[in-house]
Amino acid sequence: MRIWLQIAAIRRPSPPPAPAVAEKTVQQQQQLPVIKEEAPLPEHEQVQEKPPPVDEEPHRETEEPNSETEEDPKPTDDATKIVTTAEESAPAKKPACDIQGPWASDVCDLAGGSGGVRIHGSTHTVLVPPTIESGGSNPNPQEWRVLPYSRKHMSGIKEITVRELPSATDAPRCAVTSQVPALVFAMGGLTGNYWHDFSDVMIPLYLQASRFDGEVQLVVTNIQPWYAGKYRHIIARLSRYDVVDMDKDDQVRCFPSAVVGIRMHKEFSIDPTKEPTGHSMPEFTKFLRNVFALPRAAPMRVTAGSDKKPRMMIISRRHPRKLVNVAEVVALAKRSGFEGVIGDPPFNVDVGDFAREVNAADVLMGVHGAGLTNSLFLPTGAVFIQVNPFGKMEHIGEVDFGTPAVDMGLKYMAYSCGMEESTLVDTLGRDHPAVKDPESVHRSGWSKVAEYYLGKQDVKLDLQRFEPVLIKAMAMLRE
Repeated sequence: MRIWLQIAAIRRPSPPPAPAVAEKTVQQQQQLPVIKEEAPLPEHEQVQEKPPPVDEEPHRETEEPNSETEEDPKPTDDATKIVTTAEESAPAKKPACDIQGPWASDVCDLAGGSGGVRIHGSTHTVLVPPTIESGGSNPNPQEWRVLPYSRKHMSGIKEITVRELPSATDAPRCAVTSQVPALVFAMGGLTGNYWHDFSDVMIPLYLQASRFDGEVQLVVTNIQPWYAGKYRHIIARLSRYDVVDMDKDDQVRCFPSAVVGIRMHKEFSIDPTKEPTGHSMPEFTKFLRNVFALPRAAPMRVTAGSDKKPRMMIISRRHPRKLVNVAEVVALAKRSGFEGVIGDPPFNVDVGDFAREVNAADVLMGVHGAGLTNSLFLPTGAVFIQVNPFGKMEHIGEVDFGTPAVDMGLKYMAYSCGMEESTLVDTLGRDHPAVKDPESVHRSGWSKVAEYYLGKQDVKLDLQRFEPVLIKAMAMLRE
């Protein structure tokens, strides 16, 4: 359910095989160790780079249909018999790697072949021997360069070379043998921003890893030890095995099969129609409730005569897009019949601890920003109010949080700030283009949009104008 208030939507704009060494077997572990490292810069100090949205059709086939037609063979005598080579007679096979185009994620689904898939981490190479079904040979070996991150345009991510081998004898000897498949992906990119932590990595990782029910080993390039530590409880639920730091691993590891890459369906969400196993956002949020032992799957229902008040959490920001009159908004929430509380988590907050606080809320509201990622921990059916800052930011708010909220099963409302609710009037003046003509700022490009509307303004809500939103939120909890 969406309720829109004063909205004008816009649109944003091959290395050799590794040497053989002695063989050993991988051991399981039940929990990831906490790895401490200096955390990334806080959100307001990061470069305000908005990546382009993922493809509208990320699972669209990229191969063109074969336009060639086979003619019926004509009778021939012995002198004119057609000689068919082994290469020509090899059965057609589906490509191991799905290379989708400039924006959609690359994913390779690799069968083990003779002796398993070989991964040599430090050279970022994955070697694929031919399968037994193919007769132990591959007359047409292929090679792919894969960016194992959900946003294919990202710089700073190491590419993985996936190379098919013509025969099993070309495969290097295993140094470490695993009994479970490997999942290769990158942790870098835009992580460090709470929203990107989930949208770019955790949700796509869940989509790839959950089918293995923990029986998969994560092989990570561009590993971020702080990320592995912060989200260790989620990662440990997806894999029961040690995480392999691919960039520092100089051994040949053998796996019965492997997946290289993770795929995003859309921003901060899952499209069940594009997911063969039918995963959905309600399923993902239920998974998170299980990971963190969150008790509430549904919000309270407001009934006549009840003295119990629903809880409303207001996400407070410490940097641009602050809600400067947050205390007054809390007071308004109380007058409207809510128990009003402020959520102000620091970057290094324990994810599970704050998830439990959010799960206790029936309504979550806040100005557009990474803190609204905590909507993942709300009970299904709770109310989620996003305050879009001044500057025609409705479409961005819809893509980043509005559509995902509906996909999660939340009751979603969007409130758009007027000019008088922005501190840009005070800091820039009414005659500045960013104040009097937001459309001109959007025409100038994303960097200017981010500079003014995400990086230079705070919000002071007009309480009289905002009050109907809280009245509607209370009504939603009665439904």
